[in-house]
Amino acid sequence: MQAYEFINNLIPPLKLTDRVGKALAWMEEIRTDVLPVVHEGHFMGLVTDEMIYEINDPDLTIQDIDLISKGGFVQMDRHIYEVLRVSSEHHSNMVAVLDKEQIYQGVVTVEDAITAFTDSISIQSQGGVLILSMFMTDYSLYDIARIVESENAKILSSFISSDPLDDSKIKVTLKLDQTELRHIKATMERFGYKVIDHYQEEIGLSSEQDRLGNLLRFLDI
Repeated sequence: MQAYEFINNLIPPLKLTDRVGKALAWMEEIRTDVLPVVHEGHFMGLVTDEMIYEINDPDLTIQDIDLISKGGFVQMDRHIYEVLRVSSEHHSNMVAVLDKEQIYQGVVTVEDAITAFTDSISIQSQGGVLILSMFMTDYSLYDIARIVESENAKILSSFISSDPLDDSKIKVTLKLDQTELRHIKATMERFGYKVIDHYQEEIGLSSEQDRLGNLLRFLDI
């Protein structure tokens, strides 16, 4: 699940000396609205079609544009999670991948990263989701798993995020292999855990849009 495994080789990098008209032609050909820019092997940032349209001069070169997401890159051995984090931080649907010498290797698209992420955390498996709220000091996946397993269920995957309603707490999202959650929810609450949300996964979802929807619900975004 390292970043270099998901490099999209169909997306070519632009040079600073390329004209913006060429950039638009490439974007249209590969059906994207953003392309990476590389100079002498080094990642310089991203250029979007919106930026080019605002300039409205096809003869200008890429170096005449103030590129975005100059820090939107990861090392090639970083986990795919890091790609999603950097993408979110820079509000970009494309993240550059660099080697140990900081040489550009390619880009990973958010779509490819989401596909890898959903495959890795059992998003597509049938089951239900519980979302707990607690202090970080109270978090123990071992204890939570023991309670879940006492109800003949298994945790397929888990995810921790900050609680937007209380900065001192975290949210723990659990994907379980059971769709009936009433008894599990009641048992968790009996042991003092606060269950702030739960839902049942639907069966038969397979499209990319469904995969994205499942991921966003799992992350509770």
